[in-house]
Amino acid sequence: MAALVARGLSNREVAERLVISKRTADTHVEHILAKLGITSRAEISRVSEP
Repeated sequence: MAALVARGLSNREVAERLVISKRTADTHVEHILAKLGITSRAEISRVSEP
C-alpha cells in the first residue's frame, strides 16, 4: 500500500489496484501516516526509500 502511495497514486487508484473500497484505502493511508509519525502523503515516499 505504502509503495503505491509513494508512486503518487490517489487513494481511489490504490483501491482499484488492490480491489478494496476507497474508504478502506483512506483508512489504511491514515494508519500509515500515523505509524510513521508523518503528516503528508509526500513524506511516505521519503520514508519508504531504502
